[in-house]
Amino acid sequence: MNIHMNLKQFRRLIDLAYIGNWVLNSARGDERITEFDEVESLLFAKCCEVGMGKLADLLDGQTIPSRAFAEGGIHEAIMEYEDTIFFEILAEELARRDIIAEGGTEEDSEQINERIGAYIAEFERNGTDNIVLNL
Repeated sequence: MNIHMNLKQFRRLIDLAYIGNWVLNSARGDERITEFDEVESLLFAKCCEVGMGKLADLLDGQTIPSRAFAEGGIHEAIMEYEDTIFFEILAEELARRDIIAEGGTEEDSEQINERIGAYIAEFERNGTDNIVLNL
């Protein structure tokens, strides 16, 4: 199979592959999905062929993203995504909890969406500063 792209597109492709593999494998420990590691390795091996060798390292016979690549800002993008998703999931879970506690149901989507919006606005203003748990 051949895919034709310019160097800028290829650079974006390795970013996408790295982010995707990170999402799929970063929390799996020793139970990684190796097929994704293999695809990532194939793409990073191409870096050396197209003049982007500083983005790849060889470790135990496998090409991996280099430290320069990993420390070059890609994790800031991942962290931004994780922060956004964290607050969105938390807002939805809290909104559903509140509506059900008030006698509503999961089908009260308008009320749930309003409450999600209120939580999101609070998180945008104060982050987690006003969250209190009664343990």
